[in-house]
Amino acid sequence: MKNIYKISALCLLIILSVGQLSFSQQKLAQTGMKFLLVSPDARASALGDAVTALEGDVSSLFFNPAGLARQTAFSDVSLGQVKWIADINYYYGAASFAPYDGNYGVLGLSMVYVDYGDFLETIRASNDAGYIDMGIYNPKAYYFGVTYSKALNDKFSIGGNLKYAVQDLDASVTAVDVSTGSYTKKEYKPNVLVFDFGMLYHTGFQSLSFGAVVRNFSKEMKLEGEGFQLPLIFKVGVAYNAADLFDLDKNEHSIQLTVEAVHPRDFAEQINAGVEYKFMNLLALRAGWSAPNDEHNFTAGVGFQKSIDDFNLGIDYAYVPWTTFSSVHKFSLHFGF
Repeated sequence: MKNIYKISALCLLIILSVGQLSFSQQKLAQTGMKFLLVSPDARASALGDAVTALEGDVSSLFFNPAGLARQTAFSDVSLGQVKWIADINYYYGAASFAPYDGNYGVLGLSMVYVDYGDFLETIRASNDAGYIDMGIYNPKAYYFGVTYSKALNDKFSIGGNLKYAVQDLDASVTAVDVSTGSYTKKEYKPNVLVFDFGMLYHTGFQSLSFGAVVRNFSKEMKLEGEGFQLPLIFKVGVAYNAADLFDLDKNEHSIQLTVEAVHPRDFAEQINAGVEYKFMNLLALRAGWSAPNDEHNFTAGVGFQKSIDDFNLGIDYAYVPWTTFSSVHKFSLHFGF
């Protein structure tokens, strides 16, 4: 038991230390690979992304991998698409496995692919138009991740992600021979290994839990000699099911409340909050709030889940209104057995 407490204290110290590093290296609006911050899961988005202290399904590996540690089903799968702002499309998939009832931990695999759309490529020229049309190019981004999560005892869980992230900017013209009109191109595809690490602690007071996570920790990147960092983010949150206050049967009525403090590397600190009312473990109504936030304070969503024998199916939807761009709609499909 003493060893468990030592490990718990060490994990918390690591998270807080890396979080402090993000404070000391803050560079507002100077990070790359921003696609790593977009929330792909509809349930989390509907809750204002305030899910750091929540235990959940396979989608936990996108937010706090420690939340995956107590998975009860042998496998859980999540698939989804996000029609993001400016006609950007996100596609994601994740799967987790808990062999031997999770006694040796839970393993997860994840993938996110971003299609930024088609763009017209031109280069400057001395012709009448002032440019030469080089056709269409299609920048994209993606990552593949491996997750391990483990419950160390009945209260404390830890988890980590290792992700290989790529920002594929396609090929660009780097030199033009004015005498022949020929040109050379160069591929720009920066890539890096990215680490996430989180913990989750059940306090023992009813359903109150505490969570902390550091995401997108990596070395500094360089593109044509210009250095940039990834969007490191540090979150600390609490969650509580208000059904405990009213002595309600949680299989009939669940009122999940969650709040978290967010410190990112590249924008101002925020407070995220969410509430989820679930009826009969069948229908869920959700709302979230994020402040200060210039683009979308309020979020909302709905979810439906059903268990048929050992097969579990869930469908989630989130609505994220934006002030500058069109509103975002997110859909997620979960199933497991």
